[in-house]
Amino acid sequence: MFATETDNRASRATILLKDLSSGTYASIIPGCGAILTSFNILLRGQLLNVIDGFTGPEDFEKNVTAGGFKSCKLSPFACRIKDSVYTFNGAHYVADKFLLGRNALHGLIYDAPFSILEQGADENSASLVLQYAYQAEEKGYPFKYDCVVSYQLKKNNELLISTSIQNRDTVNIPVQDGWHPYFTLGKPIDELELTLRSIEQVDFDAEIIPTGEMIPFRDFYDGEKLGSRSFDDCFLLDPAAVQPMCSLKDTDNGVLIEIKPGKNYPYLQLYTPPHRKSIAIENLSAPPDTFNNGVNLIVLAPGESANFATSFVITSLK
Repeated sequence: MFATETDNRASRATILLKDLSSGTYASIIPGCGAILTSFNILLRGQLLNVIDGFTGPEDFEKNVTAGGFKSCKLSPFACRIKDSVYTFNGAHYVADKFLLGRNALHGLIYDAPFSILEQGADENSASLVLQYAYQAEEKGYPFKYDCVVSYQLKKNNELLISTSIQNRDTVNIPVQDGWHPYFTLGKPIDELELTLRSIEQVDFDAEIIPTGEMIPFRDFYDGEKLGSRSFDDCFLLDPAAVQPMCSLKDTDNGVLIEIKPGKNYPYLQLYTPPHRKSIAIENLSAPPDTFNNGVNLIVLAPGESANFATSFVITSLK
């Protein structure tokens, strides 16, 4: 049996999706960009949270950008826009809500207050549907659209996360979608085994902007220990590969996290922070700077929608 629960103790409510039979639960803060703050399983009598997130609304409000945009929704663009400038339908725009150096970073609604459209539970799952209606607030993206995010906790420790973007404007709009979760298994990532089903890496310049070239890449395809490897890189997933497209495994404690993106998330960005306590594994609909390079850019006509989905599965191997 599943259930939902609302925790109102902090400045903004946290919604918990619970599997009452296994003890697994996920927590989401709608008012803080619809972020996922935890995904917990019972492992030999102890709770293990595999999400390195913010501790609550206050932590989020103070540290969302300085803290690495942990778990943030990346929309209407993900990662970077070169020099913060792009051209669409003959007009020039400057997207400058947050800059890293001179480049725009991580979209415009990462801190948006989402509203709850519905929540509920039955014997098979617990779910939460959230919405933010973007009203062209930022001059760098003067287009109206709805972002609907759905979380569904299912049996066998699976969390399905879906996003729907609908054009609410009277003109075509450019769209890229992504997520920015950091995963942890409670130990340095150097000790974990990474599997990545990619055969090509996006070539970046010194500012993490695609050069237009692709680099052959098969490291970690069949799984190997991360060791001292560092990443701030984007990979094209192998369309012929079998799910999961990416996984993180602690062989000592027998815990496996699997990331299973749908076809509308063909790219995966990896980032290893200096503390190396977690790793960002980011589903993307297109590579960085897609508003300029046009690679996999989605253009929505008025009223048209685009849908994206990924799932995280935690398995105890012992």
